[in-house]
Amino acid sequence: MSTITWQEFEQVDLRAGTIIRVDDFPKARKPAFKLLIDLGSEIGVKPSSAQITKRYTKEQLLGKQVLCVVNFPPKQIADFRSEVLTTGFVLPDGEVILTSPDFPVPNGTRLA
Repeated sequence: MSTITWQEFEQVDLRAGTIIRVDDFPKARKPAFKLLIDLGSEIGVKPSSAQITKRYTKEQLLGKQVLCVVNFPPKQIADFRSEVLTTGFVLPDGEVILTSPDFPVPNGTRLA
């Protein structure tokens, strides 16, 4: 495993956000949802595609706080532009467990 410096880690902008909309994404190659995530007034509401359909329902996701990388370049996935990366832990079987704070924090709060 290679190491990075604190300055390199600080370049990744990780923020808390709340999922405010969840839609099916039938055009994705792998099963996924289209998410709209409120990342606070500084960043705003951003779209994200997430391959989390094995573990989560749309109802479970709505209102859930998640951790997102907000400074990656946008990624075009089929007809959808994903502007933030919703983070999670990938299990050996491919299922993803979303990263979220233990307690609610204001949307847009940066991970330190």
